[in-house]
Amino acid sequence: MNKQKAIFAGGCFWCMVKPFDQWEGIEAVISGYTGGHVKHPSYEQVKRGDTGHMEAVEITYDSDVFSYEQLLDIYWQQIDPTDDGGQFQDRGHSYRTAIFYSNDQQKETAEKSRKQLDESGRFSKPIVTPILPVSTFYPAEAYHQDFYKHHKEEYEADRKQSGRDEFIQQYWKEIK
Repeated sequence: MNKQKAIFAGGCFWCMVKPFDQWEGIEAVISGYTGGHVKHPSYEQVKRGDTGHMEAVEITYDSDVFSYEQLLDIYWQQIDPTDDGGQFQDRGHSYRTAIFYSNDQQKETAEKSRKQLDESGRFSKPIVTPILPVSTFYPAEAYHQDFYKHHKEEYEADRKQSGRDEFIQQYWKEIK
């Protein structure tokens, strides 16, 4: 087993867990906060928008079974990479997108993936998702972990209201 970690910010972390959580080789998907200056932030602090943190997911995976490239393919298909002001109904810095790399290989792979997406013509606007060095990842409160499993009705209502699924359907009809 070759255990690795990847961290992605994609707007509401509730919506970013399920797409990764269903694959062989994915060991854990943790909702949390990263990229900011406040140590051990709370959900309310991050939501307020003055901590510098973004809602994100930390994915632990076996790279012998599931590659970083596959994670990136899933990631891009969950977000609007042309929106620098948040994601869907969730607006502000804490809901922006970002890929956090922990080594040169992740950085190079993410940059190549972003360039390919930008040059693909799939979007009429440029890809603005930044690729940033990893910083401390703080797991969110227990209530937010595996939200789609433990609070199914609330999750589904929030996701439906967000506009995320309509966007995904419009731009990623052939989701892998």
